[in-house]
Amino acid sequence: MQVESSPARPWLLTRWAVWSLPSRVLTSLLLVEITALGLFALDVLHWPFTRSALFATLMLSVLGVVHTEIAVGLERLRRRVTDTPHVDLSSVWTFAGAVLLPPALATIVVLVIFAHQWFRVWRSVEVPGYRHVFSTATVVLACHAAAAVLNYAGSQGLSSLGGPRELITMALAVLAYGTVNTGLVAAAIALSTSTPRPSPAQLLGHWDDNMLELGTLCLGALAALALASNPWQMPLVMAPLLVLHRAVLVRQLEEAASTDSKTGLLNAAAWHSEAARELRRAQRGRTSVAVLILDLDHFKSVNDDHGHLAGDEVLSAVATALRGEVREHDLVGRFGGEEFVVLLPELGGSSDGGIELHAIAERIRHRVSTLSVAVATPGGSLTIAGLSVSVGGAVYPDHGHGIDHVLAAADSALYAAKRDGRNAVRIAELSEMPRQRSSGRR
Repeated sequence: MQVESSPARPWLLTRWAVWSLPSRVLTSLLLVEITALGLFALDVLHWPFTRSALFATLMLSVLGVVHTEIAVGLERLRRRVTDTPHVDLSSVWTFAGAVLLPPALATIVVLVIFAHQWFRVWRSVEVPGYRHVFSTATVVLACHAAAAVLNYAGSQGLSSLGGPRELITMALAVLAYGTVNTGLVAAAIALSTSTPRPSPAQLLGHWDDNMLELGTLCLGALAALALASNPWQMPLVMAPLLVLHRAVLVRQLEEAASTDSKTGLLNAAAWHSEAARELRRAQRGRTSVAVLILDLDHFKSVNDDHGHLAGDEVLSAVATALRGEVREHDLVGRFGGEEFVVLLPELGGSSDGGIELHAIAERIRHRVSTLSVAVATPGGSLTIAGLSVSVGGAVYPDHGHGIDHVLAAADSALYAAKRDGRNAVRIAELSEMPRQRSSGRR
C-alpha cells in the first residue's frame, strides 16, 4: 500500500489511511491488489524476454512518462473539477503494452506510468494513496484480460490488422480491458459510497467518459500497431492525445460551471436555460411541462444551531432524496439558499397533469420528512431529523406560456403552502394569475 502523508512517522503501517476503510471495502481492495501482484509474480517466471520486447517496454514507458509530463497541468485541473470515475488517457500506453508485450512487461509499463503519475499528479491533488494503488491493480488485471483474449485467439503480439479476424480479436481485447477496469472501479465505488442507490454516472462515469475511454483504447491499439511496424511513428500518437485532453477539460469545465457545488444539481442559471429549452420543445410538440418549487422549512435554524457545514450536509441529503424521487430525464436544480426546483416534462393536461404532479410532490415531501442526516460537529457527531419542505407546482400551458410565467405560478402556490402552515403541497389553480417571481431566500 502507498503511505498517506502524515506529520510524523508516515511510514508506520498503523498510520495508513487504508485501514480506516470499512472491512468489506478493505477486503475487496486487498483481494484485487493481491491478485494483480500474484499474477505479476507468475508472469516473471517467463523471463528472459527478447530484446525487441524490452525495447517496446522502454518505448511505451518513456512515452507514458512524457505524456504525463506534458499534460500534468491539465490532469490536475481535471481532477479538481470532477468527482466521477476519472479517465486519464494513459490506457493508450497500457493497452498497447497488453497487445504487444508479455504480461510481465505490460505490468512493468503500468507500474512505471502509474508510479510517475502518483508523484507528478495525484499526490498534489490529495488523492489517497490506496486509491491510486487500487487503480494501478485494476489496470494490471485489465491488461491480463486483454492478453488472455489475444492468447485465446492465437494473436498475442498482434502486429497488423490483416483481416476481419484480427479486427474482431482487437475489438474483443478492447472490450475485455474496458470491462475489467471499469467493472472493478464501479464495484469499489458501490461498496464505499454512502449513497443508498448510486446513479450509473457515479459508478461508471458519464456516457461521454466511457466513449472517451473507448476512443483512448482504440488509439492504444493503433499505437501498438505503429510500434510493431515502425517505432518512429509513435510520437505521432501524442498530438491527438493532447487534443483529447483539452477537449475533455473544456467539457468538464462547462459541466462544473453549470453545477451547484454543494448538491451536485444544476445551478439556477443552468436550470433556467435547460428548462426554457425543454419548454420550447413542449411547445413544438404540443405537450405539457410541469414545474415544482420546493423550500426547506425553517432551514435557517439548522445553520444557527449546528453551523453552515451541517446545513450543507442537509442540503446535499435533500438533493439526493429529490433526485431519487423523480425520473432520470427530469431537470432538478438548486435556486440558491434552501430552495430547489424541478421540471417534469409530459405529465398530462390540466386535470391529469395536476393530479400526477401533486402525487409526485407529496412523495417528495414525505421522503424529506423521513430523512435522518448524520453530520459531524465540533461537539461530536449528531443526526438531524424532523426536516420538512413546502412545495408549490404549476403546469404549462395551463398556468402560463413561458418558463417565467410557469415559475411564477408555482411560486405563488409555494407561498400558499407556506401560509397554510408549511410542510404542505399546493398546485396552482387554473384561475390563478401568475405574478412576477420573487428572488432571495425565504
